[in-house]
Amino acid sequence: MAQQAQHPSPVHEQMNIVIVGHVDHGKSTLLGRLYADTGSLPEGKLEKIQAICRQQGKEFEYAFLFDAFLEEQQQGITIDTARTFFTWEGRQYIIIDAPGHKEFLKNMVSGAARAEAALLVIDAFEGVKDQSKRHGLLLSMLGVKQVAVVVNKMDLVRYREDVFRGIEKEYGEFLAQLNITPTYVIPASAKEGVNITRAASQMPWYQGPTVLDSLARFQRQTAREDQPLRFPIQDVYKFDARRILVGRLTAGKLTVGDRLVFSPSNKSAHIQTIEAFNVDPPPMHAVAGQSVGITLDEQIFVERGQIATHPESVPLVSTSFRAHVFWLGQRPLEMKRPYLLRLTTRETPCEVIEIHRIVDANNLDDHTTRALVHRNEVADVTLKTKWPIAFDLYADFEATGRFVLVDQYDVSGGGIITAFVHDEQEELRHEARMRESTWITGNVGPEERAQHYGHRAAVVLFTGPDAAAKAFLAKKLESVLVAEGRHAYLLDPLNLRRGLDSDLGDTDTHETVRRFGEVVRLLADTGLLIITSTNAFSSTADHVVQAIHTLVDPVPVITIYMTKSSERLQPDADLVFAGPEDFDERVHEILAFLKRKGILADPLGLRPSFQFSI
Repeated sequence: MAQQAQHPSPVHEQMNIVIVGHVDHGKSTLLGRLYADTGSLPEGKLEKIQAICRQQGKEFEYAFLFDAFLEEQQQGITIDTARTFFTWEGRQYIIIDAPGHKEFLKNMVSGAARAEAALLVIDAFEGVKDQSKRHGLLLSMLGVKQVAVVVNKMDLVRYREDVFRGIEKEYGEFLAQLNITPTYVIPASAKEGVNITRAASQMPWYQGPTVLDSLARFQRQTAREDQPLRFPIQDVYKFDARRILVGRLTAGKLTVGDRLVFSPSNKSAHIQTIEAFNVDPPPMHAVAGQSVGITLDEQIFVERGQIATHPESVPLVSTSFRAHVFWLGQRPLEMKRPYLLRLTTRETPCEVIEIHRIVDANNLDDHTTRALVHRNEVADVTLKTKWPIAFDLYADFEATGRFVLVDQYDVSGGGIITAFVHDEQEELRHEARMRESTWITGNVGPEERAQHYGHRAAVVLFTGPDAAAKAFLAKKLESVLVAEGRHAYLLDPLNLRRGLDSDLGDTDTHETVRRFGEVVRLLADTGLLIITSTNAFSSTADHVVQAIHTLVDPVPVITIYMTKSSERLQPDADLVFAGPEDFDERVHEILAFLKRKGILADPLGLRPSFQFSI
C-alpha cells in the first residue's frame, strides 16, 4: 500500500539519477510507484487520480501518478520537462526521465543535468531490445559508470528466475563491451509494487536490493568543494594598480596565501587577496560555486581561458585529446574542417583528425569508416586544437572535461573528453612547467615594463618561403619600432648557431629549436618586442611556431607569413603578405595589428595617460 505524504527529512545531499528505457518498458509506472510508496506525492494526489480513473472507467495506473507529479512540480518552476524530485532518508534524488533517446541526448549534452548514476529499465516479457542497447551505449559515451538495471514486469513471466537470469546474462555481456559493469540487476514489478521499495516475497531466489535500496547505495561524487581546485579565469580587470583575475570556482577551495599554477602557461604566484562584490572586509576563503576575483603577490601574464590550480593537482595540457562528440548541427561534422572549441572560458580553433567510431543515435547503426558525422550521431574522435589547452578527463572533473563545438556561429555539438593524447610539444611543456615553478624574479614586473616601454612583451615571428622579403621586412620593422622609442630587438637564429649552438649538428633539430625558444623566453622576460624568423631551421615552420608558443606562453606570438605567390594556399597565420611588397605599407599593417591586439600603445610621445592591461 502506498504511504501517505509525509514531512520530508532534512536534506543533507543531492544526487542526479537518469532513468532510461524503451517507451513501453514501464519507466513511468516505476517512478509513479516509487513516489507513491515513499510518501513523496502531494497529500491527496493518489486518491484524486484514482477517483478520476473511476469516473472515466479506466483502470488506475501508477504511471498516471508520475505524469501528475511531474505537472505538479513544473508549476512556476523553470526546469527540464522530464525532471522530478523526491527525498528519502536525507538524500534528495533529482530524477531525469529520458522519454526518448533524442531527448536524452539533448538534455545530457546541454549540461542541464549531471547524471551520477542511472536506472535502465528492461521489460522482462519483451527482453533486451535495440533501444535498451542504444541507451546503454549512450550512458557509456556520457561516462555514467554507476548503472542499475531494473528487469521490470516480472509478473508477466510469473517471476521466473530463468527468464531473469537470461536477460541478466545477455545484457551484462552487451554492457561489458561498453566497459560498463552494472552495479545491480534487479528483478521487479512496478505495477504490483514488487521489489520497488519492499523486498520480493514472490522471488525468494533473489537476495539483492530493491530499486529504492539501489538508489541509496549509489555513491555520490566527491563534493565539488572537496575536489582539487579548478578556477578557470573569466577575465582580467584593472583597478588602480591592481590586476584582479575573476572567474567562478568549478571545484575546490581558494585561501589567501595559496600558491597557484596557471595552465597551460605554467605561470605561478601566491594569492594576495580574494575580492568579492560588495563584501567588506574581503573574504579569506572561497569555495566551489562562488564567483570571485583574486590578486596575486607578483604580476605575471595571465589571460582569459587559463585554469588556476594548486601545484599538486594541475590539469592535463595538450593540443590533442580523444572525446565522445554528440553532433546536433545541421551540417555534418567533417574531418579537417575548422571548428571553434569552447571549454570552460577558453576558446580555440580545432579540427577532427581521426574518427574512430560513429553510432547513429536513432538506430544504433555502427559506422567505423565514414568520414562524416551526421546530425543525432555520436562519434568517438580525436580532436586537435590550434594551441595547447588545459583540461581534465570527464570522469575526473565534469566542468573541465566537457566542451562544445561551434560550426561557424552555431553551437552544433558537445562532447566529453575520454583520453589524453600525447603531442610533440609534451617534452617542451614539461620543461617549461619545471622552469616556471622555480623561476627567480626581480622587483620589476611585466606591467611596470609595459608601462615604461609602451608595449607588452611579444614575439613577431616571420614564416613562409620568401626568405629575402622576410629578412628585409624584419629589419625595417625593428627600425620603425626603435625610432618610436620601443624596446625592440631583431633576433636572428643564425647568431645562435654561431655561438650558443656551435656544439650542435645540422640534424639536431629538436635541441636547436628548444634552445632558441628558451632564449626567446629570456628576452621576453625583459619586456622586449622580439622580431625573429624561422629561416635558420630545418624543421617545419609549424613545429618552430608551436615550440615557441609552448616555451614563452602566455607571451603573444604573432606569426607573419610571406610568400612570392598570391595563389598559394593561405596558411594559418595572423598576417599573410604575398607578391611584390610595399614594405612601408606592410610595416604600417603590422603596427596596426599589434595595436589591435593590445600589444602596442600609442607612440611614447603621444601617450601621456596610457593605461596598459595585460
